[in-house]
Amino acid sequence: MNKPLLIEIGVEELPAIPFLKELPNIEKKWVDILEKNRLLCDFEFYYTPRRLVLWHKEFQVSQEDSIVEQFGAPIKIAFKDGEPTGAALGFAKKCGVDVSQLDKIDQGRGEVLYFKKEVKGSNSSDLLNTMVNEFMSSLNFGKSMRWGDRTDSFIRPIRSLSIILGEEIVEGELFGVKSSNFSFAHRMVSYEPFSYSFAGDYFAKLDNNGVILYPDERRKRILSQMKEIEQRHGVKIDIDTELLDEVVAITEYPTALIGQFDVEFLELPEEVIVTSMKEHQRYFAVYKDGKLTNNFIVVSNSKTDDFGYIISGNEKVLRPRLADGMFFYKNDIANGLSNEGLKKLTFVEGLGSMYEKSEREEKIAIYLEKEFFKETLTREIFEGRIELLKKAVMLSKADLMSEMVFEFTELQGLMGYYYAKLAGEDELVYTALKEQYLPDGEDSELPSNKFSAIVALSYKLDNLMGLFSVGKIPTGSKDPFGLRRAAAGIVKIAMEHKLAIDLPKIIANLESNYKGLDKKQLIEFFNERLFKIFDVNPSVLKAVLGSGETDIYKISQKLCALNPIVQSDNFKESAATFKRVANIIKDLDINSTLTIDESLLEENAEKELVSKYKDVTSKSYETYDEELEALFAMKPQLDNFFEKVFVNHEDEKIKINRKNTIGLVYQAFRKIADIKEITI
Repeated sequence: MNKPLLIEIGVEELPAIPFLKELPNIEKKWVDILEKNRLLCDFEFYYTPRRLVLWHKEFQVSQEDSIVEQFGAPIKIAFKDGEPTGAALGFAKKCGVDVSQLDKIDQGRGEVLYFKKEVKGSNSSDLLNTMVNEFMSSLNFGKSMRWGDRTDSFIRPIRSLSIILGEEIVEGELFGVKSSNFSFAHRMVSYEPFSYSFAGDYFAKLDNNGVILYPDERRKRILSQMKEIEQRHGVKIDIDTELLDEVVAITEYPTALIGQFDVEFLELPEEVIVTSMKEHQRYFAVYKDGKLTNNFIVVSNSKTDDFGYIISGNEKVLRPRLADGMFFYKNDIANGLSNEGLKKLTFVEGLGSMYEKSEREEKIAIYLEKEFFKETLTREIFEGRIELLKKAVMLSKADLMSEMVFEFTELQGLMGYYYAKLAGEDELVYTALKEQYLPDGEDSELPSNKFSAIVALSYKLDNLMGLFSVGKIPTGSKDPFGLRRAAAGIVKIAMEHKLAIDLPKIIANLESNYKGLDKKQLIEFFNERLFKIFDVNPSVLKAVLGSGETDIYKISQKLCALNPIVQSDNFKESAATFKRVANIIKDLDINSTLTIDESLLEENAEKELVSKYKDVTSKSYETYDEELEALFAMKPQLDNFFEKVFVNHEDEKIKINRKNTIGLVYQAFRKIADIKEITI
């Protein structure tokens, strides 16, 4: 028999950020508890800032009866001379019966002690209180608090509890609050609790009392109101999805309103205004013709017919925030960008100051510039770029000392860009300051030019080499310094700007700056990351790495050429042929210089293969795609060779010559990938 089950936990206002971090786990945690209690069924989870609600349209009023089987020791151990041993007595005690009530069963390995009993399912009403308490204990919001004289804690005080099965109030208690049929209205409707008699009554009364229980409905309401504002005012609202999630979580009856701030504040960089509004006030930015306006959108949680005082109140609150920003901005401009203060700012223990970090990054940048461009630029242009790189890197962290970044740490790099631009620095320099941390996420933009790319690479490479040198290595899911993200960023930059980033070579040339660096460990970490970064058959990447290639850009190009071939329908047939190639030369020193004596070629099949090999390898190819196409085109000659030529000839010279022929084919492939590693 099933009945509807409603569970509501009433709380003081939940802080949005920690709640939203835990939100993806909440339903799963309730599912686990339902499964554990053999009461799994469909349910829905709803929330407002003052309540957590679990709603089951149909819930079992009791557990299903079950059969419990227990197996004990083998009979030959359980009994000796017809008398029960300690093994039998212990098993009987565990089962709660006398030895005489135990059975025997043969599971194919001889008879063992066996006991079976039918367990009657418990009433759900007897289990629900424990389940709710376990559920609440499982929620992890980070910090928690105590209230009153309680010794237990939760993220916010619990104010009400309802466990309603059908029309029955299930007895229960949570943090000292007993289960009842009371809930709370929107505060602007009433501070007094209201009662309800069953679930349908609860939903109706919430709606009548100014509470939109369903988060999706609150979201739709906000978006609809924003759309109406856009049409009415001819503007475009920047709908930040994270901010939208937050305002959905902190409102019970949301209303989107448009406000205004003084035009003079538009002198501030756009990001400063937007960040200040979002971080401090949870306001959405408003644009017109692609430019930021002096409007903002606030989502009110008030239930009223007159929002004028709410709009004016928010306008008054925003003004001092922006005034502070203007004060910081003008002070920073007056003080200018300087990296001297970085000498007193520690990077990481064992790696010195941020100034010393900048010096290490400068050495990396100069090295990379020489590797990539020294041979392609005139001496004058190259030396000019070196000087600009030095300036860009040494100024890159200077904005950490600014008042604006002290207030808004997320604006680091960006404020350096604005201040350097206002100071008349070269465009390459100030652009690099803005882009030095890119890419900073899965779908992030990349540095827009090679100059910025070198600055960004220097930052990431120093993080990897420096932090590995002092033992700050990612373990499990922990990566506090974002080194996995740094590795991915290096790969993405290499691919975007076609840069020959050879990590082992870079480390070998710069390791003297990093005492204690385990080169092998760092390279293994980086190569392991490649299997996460590249969306290919892992064996294909293993094959490419097996070629000895360490240039990241070339690795990516080889993968782009080889992976489609491996994924093709006819590759299985080709793979069989090339596996034979690998098997034949397994006892050959494949790293040695192999030669063919054409005077020892007897069979037409081996002559044709040698001719085809010489034709393929004598040409130069613009892309790996072209080279692989030519190499795989040797398949007919290889198949013919395997069919008609006996490799293990009785004449040792002919035998070696034939193995060398196959070995050279293998070597030609291995310049791109070690084909024996590929599995499908």
